[in-house]
Amino acid sequence: MSRRDRPLSRLDLLDPDVVTDPYPAFAVERERAPVAWHEPSATWLVTSHAGCSQVLRDRRLGRIWTDRQPRAVFEPFNVLHRNQMMENQPPAHTRLRRKVSAAFARGHVERIRPRVQTLGRQLLAAAGTTFDALADFAEPLPVLVIAELLGAPTSDVARLRRWSQAIVRMYEPTRTADVEHTALTASREFGDYLRDLMLVRRAAPGDDLLSDLLRAQEGEQGLTDDEVMAAAILLLNAGHEASVNVFGNGLAAVLAEPAQWEKLGAGVVAVESAVEEMLRYDSALQLFERTAMTDVVIGEVQVAAGEKVAVLLGSANRDPVVFDRADDLDLGRDPNPHLAFGAGVHFCLGAPLARVELAESLRLLVDSYPGLRLAGGERRRPTFVLRGYERLPVTADGPDRSVPAIG
Repeated sequence: MSRRDRPLSRLDLLDPDVVTDPYPAFAVERERAPVAWHEPSATWLVTSHAGCSQVLRDRRLGRIWTDRQPRAVFEPFNVLHRNQMMENQPPAHTRLRRKVSAAFARGHVERIRPRVQTLGRQLLAAAGTTFDALADFAEPLPVLVIAELLGAPTSDVARLRRWSQAIVRMYEPTRTADVEHTALTASREFGDYLRDLMLVRRAAPGDDLLSDLLRAQEGEQGLTDDEVMAAAILLLNAGHEASVNVFGNGLAAVLAEPAQWEKLGAGVVAVESAVEEMLRYDSALQLFERTAMTDVVIGEVQVAAGEKVAVLLGSANRDPVVFDRADDLDLGRDPNPHLAFGAGVHFCLGAPLARVELAESLRLLVDSYPGLRLAGGERRRPTFVLRGYERLPVTADGPDRSVPAIG
C-alpha cells in the first residue's frame, strides 16, 4: 500500500481535550478508519476491538525492544527494561515468563489477600471522613503490597512510589528533558536499591517473591541478575501504576452516578463484576505498541514489515460492536470481554494480583463508607498513555465502625 493510499488518522494524541476525554475522538476514528496511519508518530493506530484483539494475539506482531539513545546516557533506564518479558518475543519471552510465573505460582497472590485487607483498613482508619482516595488510600496500598512481596522494608515505600512515578513518565509522548533526567535518576537509584536488596535476600532467603525470583536463577536457563531486576521493576511499575489508575478512574466514574455506589453497598452487584467494568470503562493503559515482523493485514489494511502498530485499548473497550451501551457504566455487565490486561502471549502476568487488590480495596471502601461521594476538586493527570487522576477528594458521613481498623 502506497503512502498516498493509506487511511490517515485524525487523532491528535497531544490535544488537551483528547487527553482529558479521548472517548468521543475514539468513537469518530473507529467509525471512520479503525486502522489508520498516524503521521506524527509514524505508527498505525488501531481503534476497534476486533483489530486490537488481532494485533495482541498475532505472533507476527511483536514487542521489539530498542535501547534508548544515546545508550550510555540511558543505560540506567535501559537495563531495567530490555530484559522484561513484555519487551521480548518468544523464545526469550517464553523462558522469562515461565521462570517468573513459577515464582508467582508459589501462592503469593492468595497469600497477599489478607494483607491487602489489613493494610487497607489501616489506611482508611487514618483517612478520616474526608480524604484523597488516591494519596491516602489507592496509591500507598499497592506499593505496600509490592514491598511485602519483594521483602522490602515498609519504610522504603515512599521511595518506591517516587521511583515508579518518575520512571513511568518516560512512556508518554509528551516527555521533556526534565522528565527524562528525573526518570534516569530514579532508574539508577532503584537499580542500586534492588542490587543491594538482592544481596540481602541471597544471603538470607525468605518466603517473599524476590527470594523466589533469585531461586529461579538456579538450573538450566536460570534468570540473570538483570532479569531479576527487570521482573521487579515490571512488578512495581505495572502493579502500582495500573492498580492506582484503574481504581481512581473507576471510583470517580462510580461516584459520579450515586445509584451505582448504592447498588454495590446493597450487594445488588458483585464487587468482582464491578472491578471488571472499572477495568473496561476508563482504561488505565490506553496505548500498547507492537512491531510488524513481516507483512501483515490488519482488518483491511496492509502493514509492512518493520512498521509500528499501536492498539488503543480504551477505544477497543468502548467498541459498540462488542459492548452494548458501550459508553455507559454498567457494574453488572456480563459478558465483559475487555482488553484492559491485553491478550495473547503478553497477557498481563499480574492480572490475578491486580484483581485481588482492586476487589479487596473496593470492598473495604464500600463497607467502610456507604455514604461516600465526590467532594469536588478532582484533577486528571495530563498524560495519555497511562490515564489517571492526580487528585480524587471524597467525603462521607463517617466510616461504618463494623469494619474496625486493625493495628
